[in-house]
Amino acid sequence: MPKEKSPSLYRKSLIAVAMTSALAGAVLANGPLSAVMPALADPVSVDGPTQPGFADVVAKVSPAVVSVRVKSDVQTTSDSGPSFFSGPGFDQLPDGHPLKRFFREFGGQDRPEGKRKRDGNRPGRARPVSQGSGFFISDDGYLVTNNHVVSGGDAYSVVLDDGTELDAKLVGTDPRTDLAVLKVDPKGRKFTYVAFGDDNNVRVGDWVVAVGNPFGLGGTVTAGIVSARGRDIGAGPYDDFIQIDAAVNRGNSGGPAFNQQGQVIGINTAIFSPSGGNVGIAFAIPASTAKQVVDQIIKTGSVQRGWIGVQIQPVTKEIAESLGLSEAKGAIVASPQADGPAAKAGIETGDVITAVNGETVEGPRDLARKVAAIAPGEKAEVTVWRKNAAKTIDLSIAAMPKNQEQAGTGQSSQQPGDGETLDDYGLTVVPSEDGKGVVVTDVDPDSDAADKGINSGDIIVTVNNKPVKDVDDINAAIKDAEKAGRNAVLLQLQTNDQSRFVALPIAKG
Repeated sequence: MPKEKSPSLYRKSLIAVAMTSALAGAVLANGPLSAVMPALADPVSVDGPTQPGFADVVAKVSPAVVSVRVKSDVQTTSDSGPSFFSGPGFDQLPDGHPLKRFFREFGGQDRPEGKRKRDGNRPGRARPVSQGSGFFISDDGYLVTNNHVVSGGDAYSVVLDDGTELDAKLVGTDPRTDLAVLKVDPKGRKFTYVAFGDDNNVRVGDWVVAVGNPFGLGGTVTAGIVSARGRDIGAGPYDDFIQIDAAVNRGNSGGPAFNQQGQVIGINTAIFSPSGGNVGIAFAIPASTAKQVVDQIIKTGSVQRGWIGVQIQPVTKEIAESLGLSEAKGAIVASPQADGPAAKAGIETGDVITAVNGETVEGPRDLARKVAAIAPGEKAEVTVWRKNAAKTIDLSIAAMPKNQEQAGTGQSSQQPGDGETLDDYGLTVVPSEDGKGVVVTDVDPDSDAADKGINSGDIIVTVNNKPVKDVDDINAAIKDAEKAGRNAVLLQLQTNDQSRFVALPIAKG
């Protein structure tokens, strides 16, 4: 006879059977056990590239960056209006010119917005304060800023990163590159300073950190990339700006743009802005240019540039083709200045300067920068392209005259009249009074000549560097070019004592 279970054991058995039945029912109804208690999925995770921050760079360089304050013994105007970029030549631009309208200096905070004559009836004199940025380049107090920040000032001071304000004196300026040097008396202290880097190694897309004093707010840091190189914004003959997209605003003028090694690769000097605020396009003076200028200012208080005395223009593809050059590089000499170094050395009108001291000349501005960087009195080896061959000419670099005569811009008094017509080119010409060249009296507005900018009153002096006196000389030169397989002829034009070259496509019969 089976042994009878105890009541407690019996109850446990019933509970176990019930649980087993319930679990079996759940499995039958819903599938496997895992469906009853699903496991949670892992959150989304992406192994992207690690982007370094700029905190380490900023911590090192910030003590070297200062706010520059400028005081002037003049009264401000009540109607200041916008403050435009004050680089060389901008004051002469007509109202409404796109450069004058869009390239604004970092004014407002950068410099006094306006001036007027002192009023003798008013007691005392106002001392308006303008603000910009700058940075120390030596531990004994030399610092760099923009010329347009200090322009017109009578007293200067700098505010350090820790809030200390110190008086400064102006060492010198260079309006052509918009640079200025100030000096602070160290009084026994040593300043944190930064060094210029090699901007030749800077590539489009490289990171850049801008530190400055936007809107007078004090030390402010923004970051971006180098968005372009070699920008010409029409500010002067040595334009070669680095374009950056870091947020740069009024008051950043004179402030440094750093690479990730804490070296200054540019000095912020201009912005492109219809509204005066940051739109992501700013321009910085390259460190290589700034270092040359700043070193001279510290040593002598001014800047002396090399000069060879030539009027030059770009070499277009058409000009290169007409002269037999393989590349559209270099600078063509429209006219050497009388008694200038180039003329004395034998450089002629129509020569294309292709190299200076063995360094290739990319264009007119590159030539201007290369010559300007050579100290007056030094010798230079200039390579020119003349009559389908390269020629080397040695010359002595002179100092750039302080006041170079500006060529006239008056309109020619030559009126259209009877003359011989170059039908294939839409030109009517007559011999000049002095027998040198032919005068253009009429231009067909639908012709290639009109497209190239040839106007009535222009004098055609040479064709392919051969002097012309009449239409026959022009036709002969064109035929010679055709025989040589050229697609264009090079005309030397003279207007109001200014010479220029135009490549005119050869008409195909």
